[in-house]
Amino acid sequence: MSEVAIAKKAAIVDEVTEKFSAAASAVIVDYRGLTVEQVTELRKQLRDANVEMKVIKNSILVRAAEKAGLNGLEEVFSGPTAVAFSNEDVVAPAKIIDEFAKTAEKLEIKGGIIEGKVASIEEITALAKLPNRDGLLSMLLSVLQAPVRNVAYAVKAVAEKEEVA
Repeated sequence: MSEVAIAKKAAIVDEVTEKFSAAASAVIVDYRGLTVEQVTELRKQLRDANVEMKVIKNSILVRAAEKAGLNGLEEVFSGPTAVAFSNEDVVAPAKIIDEFAKTAEKLEIKGGIIEGKVASIEEITALAKLPNRDGLLSMLLSVLQAPVRNVAYAVKAVAEKEEVA
């Protein structure tokens, strides 16, 4: 192989290594059997959630994962492989792909990475069942507002009681 080709492959491995390192989560899927329309729709849904999906050669994925310190993914990188990377929302790629797999039975989750740790299929599916970032923030906000709301009701009740008296 020429030195130019080797340099190009090394650059691609470095790029994928960086994606693995920077990703809040990544979901690895086998997309074999999906129609072009299904893949296009899946990519659109992922893109709308700021998730990037790439089809990458398994040999490059193996090297990049090894370089990023992600051991245990070698057996996952076989057959047609696509990886959905999310740098912001940990839940988004798992949730979107899990939902999409319900209508497209051919889409198979093979594994993934959650905050720098190798994750099993079960962990990815469990992650998909969690609310997304906005949902979690909404829950947190309602928990934080509850004590303030209760104090406001108590003050209002005392004020109304004093008006009556």
